[in-house]
Amino acid sequence: MRYLITNERIRSKEVRLIDEENKQLGVVLTPDALRLAKEKGYDLVLVVPNAQPPVARISDVGKIKYELSKKEKETRKSQRTSTLKEVKISPKIAQHDFEVRVTKTKELLEKKHKVKISMYFRGRENNHVDLGRNVVDRLLEAVAEIGKAEGPPKKIGKNMFVILSPK
Repeated sequence: MRYLITNERIRSKEVRLIDEENKQLGVVLTPDALRLAKEKGYDLVLVVPNAQPPVARISDVGKIKYELSKKEKETRKSQRTSTLKEVKISPKIAQHDFEVRVTKTKELLEKKHKVKISMYFRGRENNHVDLGRNVVDRLLEAVAEIGKAEGPPKKIGKNMFVILSPK
């Protein structure tokens, strides 16, 4: 969180003043703005220090810090959702292994991660793409209530993949 310049720490001679109801009071000398803020029982907080003249708001410092921390938390939260996790399966996957992959995929989708289901075809398996597609379709049905496919399964070379996103 960035450092806030408040009250007597404001060094400019005049500031563009905004009161506690977000009404602009115009350009005011800093000592007058500070006196006005103290009369109302608030602090004078420099909001835009680089403007000409700097913009100051009559407000509670704690309230502004709280609003800034909420904004930062929201931006971190939105950045976190874009991670892509991968779950690998094979066309000849055993039933228990399949169930483990379904459980892991559900966990990742519940944590709001995108999940890439990838399948690699070895040797003769490449001739039986339909078996692999059936396995992928079964997995998609198993996680349908939590996530949805962003498109149909794609086969590129010896790999087949589909990307799931949380609902």
